[in-house]
Amino acid sequence: MRAWPPIDVPRVPGTPPPLRLHDTASGDVRPVTPGSTAKMYVCGITPYDATHLGHAATYLAFDLIHRLWLDAGLGVHYVQNVTDIDDPLLERADRDSVDWVVLGMRETALFREDMQSLRILPPHDYIGAVEAVDEISELVGKLLASGAAYRADDDRYPDVYHDHTATRDFGYVSRYSEAEMLRVFPERGGDPDRPGKRHPLDALLWRTAREGEPAWSSDLGDGRPGWHVECAAIALNRLGDQYDVQGGGSDLAFPHHEFGSAHAEALTGAHPLARHYCHAGMIGLDGAKMSKSKGNLVFVSRLRGDRVDPMAVRLALLSGHWRADRSWTAELLTGGQARLHRWREAAGAPSGPDPEDTIARVRAHLADDLDTAGALAAIDAWADEVLVRRDGQGWAADGPSRIADAADALLGVTLR
Repeated sequence: MRAWPPIDVPRVPGTPPPLRLHDTASGDVRPVTPGSTAKMYVCGITPYDATHLGHAATYLAFDLIHRLWLDAGLGVHYVQNVTDIDDPLLERADRDSVDWVVLGMRETALFREDMQSLRILPPHDYIGAVEAVDEISELVGKLLASGAAYRADDDRYPDVYHDHTATRDFGYVSRYSEAEMLRVFPERGGDPDRPGKRHPLDALLWRTAREGEPAWSSDLGDGRPGWHVECAAIALNRLGDQYDVQGGGSDLAFPHHEFGSAHAEALTGAHPLARHYCHAGMIGLDGAKMSKSKGNLVFVSRLRGDRVDPMAVRLALLSGHWRADRSWTAELLTGGQARLHRWREAAGAPSGPDPEDTIARVRAHLADDLDTAGALAAIDAWADEVLVRRDGQGWAADGPSRIADAADALLGVTLR
């Protein structure tokens, strides 16, 4: 599958401090310690609706990590999937009387446009579930052969399930109790009451073909993959048995990342699958989580259609901490637009204060678990000095251009 076009990232002189990020599995903010190439997997969209600001905030957070690794001189192998076959997509296609393939392709194309407009750096590998069906079914077959998976006791639909006890550390990603897992599992795509399963928490790996549903041929029989195993296969086959960051929204910690890790670890024996499990907060509207099921969405494409500068959207989202649940408001957008105007006016000045200390503070804030509010405040202070003093005495002629490069490279905000 094709990602969006690459984006040029300026090189900013200086040495950034080591990156520290919150890890859901440990509950701590810990150093991230990649090798010469940092490896990251971020779960992608199920393309049955347009990109909303909850998506944008999540991908923006991992875009910052990508940029900080590049700033540190590392190579980055970033993988993202597209769940272009799953129940929500089929249900929406049926509701709207549209072919599910057409719906998925249309919304994926719109997502790419939205990501490009927000200057999100594209993944190295952008993989759809449909194109990965063969490798997914192969992984499921290996789990069956190892005893980590089984077929449901159902003569008509012998679906394949993962035995959640097959890995000794099941539950380590989310740190949910079994009671919490049982409570949220049905709310997040699980089927605890499905007859024929050994345990309510076992997750679907391969859904046997049903009449009227798309299906693919495999050694497992005709069918289609479950959700969690899709990401496990795509990640393992591109990043290896272990990688540095597994990312997504906070609602993916369980069951999606819990089971994806369990599938992979049951196959390879390597633990943990990801050295950091990073989960972004939810974006709300009027006090409620922004979600497709609630219908309270603010779409990136709609804002673009209203001629809102995507950089103002980016700044508005960056004003809150990446892990915090927060609300989108008209005031938040107004603040982003005002900040963008001030920064661009200051960056267009003929000279400015030497920005070395400012850039060092931006780097330090971002390295501290992506403290974007602190990073924005550092550039605010520089811009305010330019706009208030305006005399230019003792200033550097390249000050504004260096600030513009830093804002672009580290925060993804263009000021020119």
